[in-house]
Amino acid sequence: MFRLTTDPIDPAALREAAGNPHAGAVSIFEGTVRNHHQGRKVLRLEYEAHAPVAEKEGQRIVRNAIERFGLDHAEAVHRTGPLEIGESAVIVAVSSPHRSESFEACRFIIDEIKHRLPIWKKEFYPDGSSDWVGCEGCRQGHQH
Repeated sequence: MFRLTTDPIDPAALREAAGNPHAGAVSIFEGTVRNHHQGRKVLRLEYEAHAPVAEKEGQRIVRNAIERFGLDHAEAVHRTGPLEIGESAVIVAVSSPHRSESFEACRFIIDEIKHRLPIWKKEFYPDGSSDWVGCEGCRQGHQH
């Protein structure tokens, strides 16, 4: 399952959902908001997404990971809206019979989310400026 949310993500709920007596491994990746990027101090972030496309493609990524790595469970949740330093921006939780598959699946899911989903990140800086990160069309003034 993949979903977008404007609410804080509950890692304990994702961990509980990943639990399974068949699973010998549960892996969780948590991406948090850091206070810097490319040498600049960052005060906060804001995420925007094209929700229908992001959710559909996110579901496809998670289903593919379940099949590819033989997972018992996989779930990913990504925040949108304003986030403060230290908050969770994205969490991926997977379970599988063995640890190597769970590690690989977590990496696969987060890498595919970052690469394929229409989710844009805007950073806010101490001097009052802001910039879209990883969004070439946004920087060139095109709307998403």
